[in-house]
Amino acid sequence: MAVFRCEADWPAVKTKSGMVRGFYYDGNYIFRGIPYAKAKRFHAPEKPDAWEGMFDATNYGYVSPLLHYEKPRTELLFQHRYWIENENCQNLNVWSTDLDPAEKKPVFVWIHGGGFSDGSSIELESYDGADLARTADCVVVSVNHRLNILGYLDFSDYGEEYANSGNNGMLDLIEALRWVRDNISAFGGDPDCVTIAGQSGGGGKVTALLQMAEADGLYHRAIIMSGEVASHDAEVLGSAKDCVEAMMDYLKVTDVHELEKLPYFLLADAYNHVMPKIAAEGKNIGCMPIRNGAFEGNPLRVNWREGSLKVPLVIGSCFSEFLHMDSRGIDRSTITREEGMALVSREVGEENAHKIAEAFAKAYPDRNPVDILFADWLFRKPTSEHARLRAKQGGKVWSYMFAVDFPLEGGRTAWHCADIPFLMHNTYKMPLEDIPGVSEKISDRMTAALAAFMRTGDPNCEAVPAWAPVSAEEEPVLIVEKDFRVVPDFDREFLRYQVEFAEQLKTGAIVHGFDLEE
Repeated sequence: MAVFRCEADWPAVKTKSGMVRGFYYDGNYIFRGIPYAKAKRFHAPEKPDAWEGMFDATNYGYVSPLLHYEKPRTELLFQHRYWIENENCQNLNVWSTDLDPAEKKPVFVWIHGGGFSDGSSIELESYDGADLARTADCVVVSVNHRLNILGYLDFSDYGEEYANSGNNGMLDLIEALRWVRDNISAFGGDPDCVTIAGQSGGGGKVTALLQMAEADGLYHRAIIMSGEVASHDAEVLGSAKDCVEAMMDYLKVTDVHELEKLPYFLLADAYNHVMPKIAAEGKNIGCMPIRNGAFEGNPLRVNWREGSLKVPLVIGSCFSEFLHMDSRGIDRSTITREEGMALVSREVGEENAHKIAEAFAKAYPDRNPVDILFADWLFRKPTSEHARLRAKQGGKVWSYMFAVDFPLEGGRTAWHCADIPFLMHNTYKMPLEDIPGVSEKISDRMTAALAAFMRTGDPNCEAVPAWAPVSAEEEPVLIVEKDFRVVPDFDREFLRYQVEFAEQLKTGAIVHGFDLEE
């Protein structure tokens, strides 16, 4: 039976800012909403104010305000949690099974998804770090930080005080990593063994951190999950002055400092009103990091930053990503291989279908050709390109593909975020992903590889087949299915066909009503 305990002064930890009190549950000491920074709107973060007495860390902290809200439509795939929004959102959560500094457990810092505009550290049920802390014997940290126009709108044209405002969200994350360096030993963690990891926008933020010299030394391993996207670069170029001035005109203010005082909902309304026109003109609309020296830019444009190459990296994506957010009316449990080929032929013609199917069978010999219609390349291609480039530059990087199938509407291939509960070892929180006799075994193996990577910088262990790092010549890929296999360049030929026939196969940037820029 799980044990819960929480006293007025226990469990308590002394941080640089003051004492914090969390609670103990089911083998974990849990602390929520600990402030790691503070910031004035549009300005760089600073150290948090110190406090007297005991800070109550039993409650989650505020999450960053959002620009828009949509009706939930994919709750079987993503179980969302929403929380109280406030600009004072620089806080983090900690899970640890032991608070003894002598333990020196590896530290896993989780950066949430949602692009650079949405999400929070608790948005998905699977972000909970309790199970990973237990199974991987590590300290888990998850982080909230400023998003959208609060974190990534460039005001640098308006004075030195706003010099790096276009990267404030990233500066928040760097400040969180400084907090980890300065405080995590008191939670049983080793500040010299920190792994940063993120999925989707969180993966994009890991890429950005690797491209920022200011973050050097604050982490020692990195994991990018579905974080590289072909439809855009994780950066913007040029001034955002036109966007800021359009917002000021809309709000009828003449001094940029007035934007610091208005309620956030007015700023969001102004931005949402003026942004489409500014975007159509090809100008900077913010909402992702700006290349300005502090952030050196997308590696595919400027190469991986030399100072980051010593950091071991694991990088990968899911079989379908956004392509299997719906089933297209196809029941994969009953469709024959001949019927699958017919559907592909209908899109690209019989001759092309056979060429594509032959290449697909080399990559996935046991799959029905119908899965060609659900095989992602928008994430897979740039993921492979980032891995190969890093290896060519001398970095050590391991590549994976998550390709587990799930029992929804005749069978659903792995969608965007499907791998998170397996890595975090909490598939039981996701009914669709809790496959009896299957999910826990896969999760055990993934978590074992993660634990090895956190400790040694190499994911190889007894739980996975021999997994060589990517080289300049080839990309060995760990393919995670019911069983695991490692195949060099397994989908190289198929990828070429996917790109060539993307329009016919309906695998472009906008898929089934799901915009990858969301």
